[in-house]
Amino acid sequence: MKLWDKGFSINKKIELFTVGNDREIDMHIAKYDVEASRAHAVMLESIGIITSEELIQLKSGLKILADSIDAGTFSIEESFEDVHSKIEHELTKTLGEVGKKIHTARSRNDQVLVALQLYYKENLEIINSKTKTFFDTLLDLAETHKTQLLPGYTHLQVAMPSSFGLWFSAYAELLIDDVYVLNAVSKITDQNVLGSAAGYGSSFPIDRNITTKELGFSTLKYNVVAAQLSRGKSERAIASALGGLCNTMARFAMDICLYMSQNFGFITFPDELTTGSSIMPHKKNPDVFELIRGKCNKIQALHSEMLLITNNLPSGYHRDFQLLKENIINAFEDVKDILDIFNYSIQQIIVKDIDLTDEKYQYLFTVDSINNLVVEGMSFREAYQKIGGEVQAKTYKPDLGKEHSHIGSIHNLCLDDIRAKFPIKDQS
Repeated sequence: MKLWDKGFSINKKIELFTVGNDREIDMHIAKYDVEASRAHAVMLESIGIITSEELIQLKSGLKILADSIDAGTFSIEESFEDVHSKIEHELTKTLGEVGKKIHTARSRNDQVLVALQLYYKENLEIINSKTKTFFDTLLDLAETHKTQLLPGYTHLQVAMPSSFGLWFSAYAELLIDDVYVLNAVSKITDQNVLGSAAGYGSSFPIDRNITTKELGFSTLKYNVVAAQLSRGKSERAIASALGGLCNTMARFAMDICLYMSQNFGFITFPDELTTGSSIMPHKKNPDVFELIRGKCNKIQALHSEMLLITNNLPSGYHRDFQLLKENIINAFEDVKDILDIFNYSIQQIIVKDIDLTDEKYQYLFTVDSINNLVVEGMSFREAYQKIGGEVQAKTYKPDLGKEHSHIGSIHNLCLDDIRAKFPIKDQS
């Protein structure tokens, strides 16, 4: 049942250690291995390695497997090392000798590499789309709450006036930067590595342009050694991109936890979106946002893991690469879930009215007061000293009516400009 079987049995302890949990992880790439096998079969027929009839049979067998994967009935039993050996076994069981021909001019190295590239490519597009949905939600919230003022903080001390419109649209615009990076990484994964075999190509006259077209890649990773060297490099780039997106979401989740606490009291959520305490009946905990924060921070650590696994590996294939799969795939699945639950939850936010005349906000408008004096002709330094003196003497009276009219300020959010700025992938 092993693609590398040479007629002897491997020690069971060694087998368990080397296989690990590949079978479970490979379920995520099963459909992509089938897609790549179909493209490979088309190419083999085009160069005369298999006949037209054999191609029809292989396509039929692969279609059955693809359907079972879609239906959720496909499984990888313990008797198989991985998804590749399972698929070849099923083709051979169904098609006989024809099924054995599917591995011609391929290695498990480029087989798993191209399946992962296809998984990465498609799931980066999914994350891009989910990020756009989240972005739109935040801008809609910014529009809805654009006139509601919010205290701004520096060093967690009351600083200057902000607004809920400014807060929501700030994180929306940060998502644009994350998408720039996601789009750049998509270009890295949009390269066909199939045909590199074990890392040094093949003596068969394979046509890699055919598989590139069949699989929808925009270009080839031409050099076969470069194709193998890309394993680890792709994962590092992906981990960095996902980490950047998670950094944005973790910081936003932290704001939400802070603003929901009684000491701030700026926002709340419906009871059904929060959890309670087993001993304190008054508790209304933002567990979903705490878990978002924790999961996002965990994903931000992934780049270091990918770097350390592959940092000093020489050219060629090494089994260390197997260790990249699990956590990079888990990160993709987690980021998709985080985006969905964040978007779902934030739509139900309840924004409270904040009394900015409360004593703890009495110095929120000192900068506006200084600016008023400057407009009247006083130098900034003199105005600063005058207002500073009033603060020290406790005689300061705030001016709550000053408007901030410049681009990107609380009274000029430029929401339409931010919305138009969101990058379309082919413009990246």
